[in-house]
Amino acid sequence: MEEQEMTQNPESKETVNEMDINTDENAAGTSHLNEPVTEGNGLEKLQAELQEQKDKYLRLMAEFDNFRRRTAKERLELMQTAGKEVIISLLEVLDDCDRAEKQLQASDDITLQKEGIQLVFNKLRSTLQAKGVKVMESVNTDFDVEKHEAITEIPAPNADMQGKVMDEVVKGYYLNDKIIRFAKVVVGK
Repeated sequence: MEEQEMTQNPESKETVNEMDINTDENAAGTSHLNEPVTEGNGLEKLQAELQEQKDKYLRLMAEFDNFRRRTAKERLELMQTAGKEVIISLLEVLDDCDRAEKQLQASDDITLQKEGIQLVFNKLRSTLQAKGVKVMESVNTDFDVEKHEAITEIPAPNADMQGKVMDEVVKGYYLNDKIIRFAKVVVGK
């Protein structure tokens, strides 16, 4: 059991506790109730925190706005120069076309002209293949609405050719296994 020091009040001859706890409801409050109230201090602290959060929010919004503008600018530049590499590689083919045109004008030998033109066509095809362009094989395959665009239907010569591609009017192409142009085809019915 705790020992408490007890003193006697000389006026009332009562024993009073040293802890100075007021148990009388009619008496004035204790000393800890007379301390200054710190509510204003807490309010100022909350206002400072609120202002700090507002500043962080405004800075974050400004940073995001700058990011959005920068990425839009980069995207525009990328779109403008996206085909640059392909165009540069096709310039070599264009140079070959110019040389072939000069040879066509200077020479009357048809076989040499055909060979020269065939070389230019082959170079164009190989350049496009190197960039990921691949021709879609359509003739004698089943008609597929995901790859083909039917121009017309013709009677099939036999039952095996019904619903199959009979002829290809315009070739379809893939770029890195993604369709970039649908094949325009004639379908057997």
